[in-house]
Amino acid sequence: METKEGMKKYIEQVAEKNDWILNGEKRTLEDLIEGLVANKKNLGYQSCPCRLPTGKRDLDRDLICPCEYAPLDIKEYFACYCNLYLSRDFYDKGINYIIVPDRRPVEKENAALEYFNKTK
Repeated sequence: METKEGMKKYIEQVAEKNDWILNGEKRTLEDLIEGLVANKKNLGYQSCPCRLPTGKRDLDRDLICPCEYAPLDIKEYFACYCNLYLSRDFYDKGINYIIVPDRRPVEKENAALEYFNKTK
């Protein structure tokens, strides 16, 4: 998964397993894949490319793609937080992009920020 091809295969498998589709906008999809690959190479895990990881796996565990919030986001908003994974009928609804509110609990975000600030 440390190559674009490997990561694309991984996210395709995740999408298929969950009955989701991937973002159909080529440049957006490529950017998201590049972010996942960079995080995998730099951190050792594919942290969500739309959030700031701490680099400590235990603090970022909920953000490892697909993040633990993706199923609920897709059920409610038809897309995950970064719009990588979409519901099968996303485009049928006339949607091209949607802003999904962040479900990550404030406590987790604060713990991550506290750790991040201590290490930088």
